[in-house]
Amino acid sequence: MDAFDAGAGGLLRQPGAVWATAGASAVAFMGIGLVDPILPSIARGLDATPSQVSLLFTSYFLITAFAMPVTGFVSSRIGGRKTLLLGLALVVVFAGLAGTSGSVAELVGFRAGWGLGNALFVSTALAVIVGAAAGGSAAAILLYESALGLGMACGPVLGALLGDAGWRYPFFGTAFLMAVGFLCVTVFLREQPKPARKISLLDPVRALGHGGLASAAASAFFYNYTFFTVLAFTPFVLNMTPYKSGAVFFAWGVLLAVFSVVVAPRLQERFGSLKVLGGSLALLAADVLVLGYGDHTTAIVCTILSGAFIGVNNTVYTELALGVSDAPRPVASAGYNFVRWFAAAAAPYFAPKIEEWTDIHVPFVVAAVTAVAGAAVVAVRRKALVHEAERLTPRHATEDSVTVFAN
Repeated sequence: MDAFDAGAGGLLRQPGAVWATAGASAVAFMGIGLVDPILPSIARGLDATPSQVSLLFTSYFLITAFAMPVTGFVSSRIGGRKTLLLGLALVVVFAGLAGTSGSVAELVGFRAGWGLGNALFVSTALAVIVGAAAGGSAAAILLYESALGLGMACGPVLGALLGDAGWRYPFFGTAFLMAVGFLCVTVFLREQPKPARKISLLDPVRALGHGGLASAAASAFFYNYTFFTVLAFTPFVLNMTPYKSGAVFFAWGVLLAVFSVVVAPRLQERFGSLKVLGGSLALLAADVLVLGYGDHTTAIVCTILSGAFIGVNNTVYTELALGVSDAPRPVASAGYNFVRWFAAAAAPYFAPKIEEWTDIHVPFVVAAVTAVAGAAVVAVRRKALVHEAERLTPRHATEDSVTVFAN
C-alpha cells in the first residue's frame, strides 16, 4: 500500500522523468510481441515461409544476447540518460526502416538493429527510473512492473489493430511512439551520476564461472526455448486474423503479468522457490504438449494458459539469477541473459524448421522436452541453488524479476 499513498513518493506523484521513461519502457516491451498477430500477414505480404518470417525473432534476440555485455559497458561510461537516448534512437530508425522492407532479408536485418536499440534502452530503464523516483524505489518498481505488463499485453493488440490495415503499419507505429518517448526523455530526464565502477565487457562472462549462476542460466536456456516456441511459432498454428490473434496474445500477456507480479511471490512463500519452479515447468511442458496435439479451440486455451506458467517461471528464475552469486546485479543479470537469450533466438528458427522436416506436432514435443530439461537442471543442481532460493523473500523476487526481465 505504501506505493499508493498520497505522499510525494506515491505511485501517481512521480517526476516527469519517471513517467517519460516508464512510458517509453511500455512501448519497448510492446515491441517483443508486436509482430505476433501479423506473422502470417508478413509471410503472405513478402511471399515468405514461416521459418523465414520467424527469423524476425531470431535476429532480434540474437543481437539482444550479444548486446548484454555491451549495455553495462556503455551505460557505465556514458551514463544512463545518454544510453537511453541512444537505444531509443536506434529503435526509431530501425523500426521505421522495418516498415519499408521489400524482402524478408531486409526486414530481418532491420529487426536486428531494433534489438540492439531495445537492449540498450530496456537494460538501463529500471535503474534510471529508480534513480529519478521521488520517495524511494517501491513506487518506481511498481510503476516499472506495470509498464512491463502493459507492454507485454498490449503489444499484440497494437500489432493487430495496425496490422489489419497492412503489415507495415505496426512498425511505423512503434517508430512514432518511440520517437515521442525520445522527446519526452530528452525534455524531462536529467543526466544521473555515472556508476562508481566501470563494467568491462568480460565481467558478465566471468560471473558465469559461479556454479549457481551458471546452473540458473543453463536451466533458463532450456525454458526460454519453450517460451519462445509458444510466442513465435504458435501464431502460425492458430492461423487466425490479426484481431483474433491479438486478442489471444493479449489474454496471454495479462496472465503473464498477473502471475509474475502477484501469484508467483505467494506461491514461493508457501511452497518454496525451487518446488514452484519445478512444478511450473512440468505444467508448462504438459500445456505445450496438449497445445500441439489438441484441436483449434484447445490450442487457443493452452496458448493463453501458458502465460500463467511463463509468468511464474520468469519471477523465480530471476530471483535465482540475481541472488545466487556475489556478482553485482547488473553483471549477474547480463551474464544470465547472455545465455538465455540465445534460446530465444534459436526457438523461432528451429520450430518451423522442425515442422518442415516432420509435422506440426513435433515442435511442441521438442518444446515440452526442453521445459522438462530445464526442470532437470534445477533438480540436479539443487544444492547450488537451494540456499539462495530459500533466503530470498517474495519481495526480493518481485523486484529482481523486473530487473532481470528488463535486462
